[in-house]
Amino acid sequence: MHLHPLGVTRTNGGSHLTATLLISILAAVLGSLQIGYHTGNINAPAKIIEEFFNHTWRSRHNASMPDHSLTLLWSLSVSIKDFGALLVYLYVLNTFSFRRNSILIVNCLSVVGACLMFLSKASESFEVLILGRLVFGLFCGLVMSLNPLYIQEVSPTNLRGAFATLNQVSFASGILMGMVAGLETLLGTEHNWAMMLSLSLIPALLQYLLLPFCPESPRFLLINRGVEDKAQTGESLLRLRGNVDKVQTELEEMKEEAAHTQSAVTIHDFFRKRSYRQPIIIVLIVNLGSQLSGFNAVNKNFSSLKLIEAGRRKLLLTGFISIAVCNLLMTIVDSVSLQVLLVFCLISAYELGPGPISWFIAAELFDQPSRPIAMAFTSMLNWGGNVFPFCLPHKQKILGAYVYLLFMMVALLAFILTWIRLPETKGRTFDDIAEEFRGAEADCVMNNINPMFSDKSSCLR
Repeated sequence: MHLHPLGVTRTNGGSHLTATLLISILAAVLGSLQIGYHTGNINAPAKIIEEFFNHTWRSRHNASMPDHSLTLLWSLSVSIKDFGALLVYLYVLNTFSFRRNSILIVNCLSVVGACLMFLSKASESFEVLILGRLVFGLFCGLVMSLNPLYIQEVSPTNLRGAFATLNQVSFASGILMGMVAGLETLLGTEHNWAMMLSLSLIPALLQYLLLPFCPESPRFLLINRGVEDKAQTGESLLRLRGNVDKVQTELEEMKEEAAHTQSAVTIHDFFRKRSYRQPIIIVLIVNLGSQLSGFNAVNKNFSSLKLIEAGRRKLLLTGFISIAVCNLLMTIVDSVSLQVLLVFCLISAYELGPGPISWFIAAELFDQPSRPIAMAFTSMLNWGGNVFPFCLPHKQKILGAYVYLLFMMVALLAFILTWIRLPETKGRTFDDIAEEFRGAEADCVMNNINPMFSDKSSCLR
């Protein structure tokens, strides 16, 4: 690796890493860091916050809260963040005017949520805490859709996957920071738990300081807004790439994509357009496969940042088959130590591919106008999958260890369908990927079978 005369870092593979590009990516993933923090910080001080609930109840009713009500209220406090994320309607993302500015606007939900959580102790109101978690949940659903959009659109093609995976890395880092901050030896105490819940304000405010100096997505400006390089598109690209030749090449590629896409896509168009049906099926396979294959039953987190450019398809297939094998072995093995090892292997397999790729694959499979709806659809599938563990104890009571066979079957099904349906997207331009599905649509109309389909019945109608 060496420095280009223009100040661009050039790797041996020809990748261009400018300071503006790196700052833009890092500023965007601060949102994921906030989400991870509030995922990891809530469990350690559970008893202390439950006592706060009880104290508040006693001050109002001169009686302790019944145990079952306290348990229900605590469960609601923890889960309402995920339910809040599910309340993000598909049409909301498609009405946002920009990518970068939308992240800044949505960030105010994080600030409001953190402030409410902080004020809950002073106001002696557990309702304020729950409301704060709900507002923060709305932020979660929106930012985990907007972040991959912005990151994918500002990244060069050869680094798109690696940068998109930073979203998951930031999320995992936030979980670790939240778990550490919530320890009783640090801030998870009776006096400091409210302040601990408000610390996400630091990355939120840092994001407000950094993002305004980052360029808007040039792809969004050109294709969605119709702003030519004479205006903002070329300037944004030049800041991100630092190389005039690179800018011209990318502008031509974007203009070619713009010529193949319609100006706007409604939700109705998204689910009816023939060329979108195959990508929608793939998104369903990858996301439901990753969420329902047992990972949420044992939880998180590692990362495949260094491996992601090996290929999305290869990593997904390896991850799904490894998860299937781990679930099978967990059904057979009785040794506690071996089961702990298998849980570690299952988590590693998930984070090898299905975990990070499920969050951004939709941004690569869909064209520019439909990408916001596709990412909102992805976000709803992923956050909806977080509700699944609430059903697990009931299944385990009925099936015992055989519950892992259900997870194994889901992982195997996801492996098979990914093998059949998913084309490799690594190193391909957005227009090249979209052309494959447009070609499938044209072949269906002409009653020809695209090579990616195994038989005539696979041609979607």
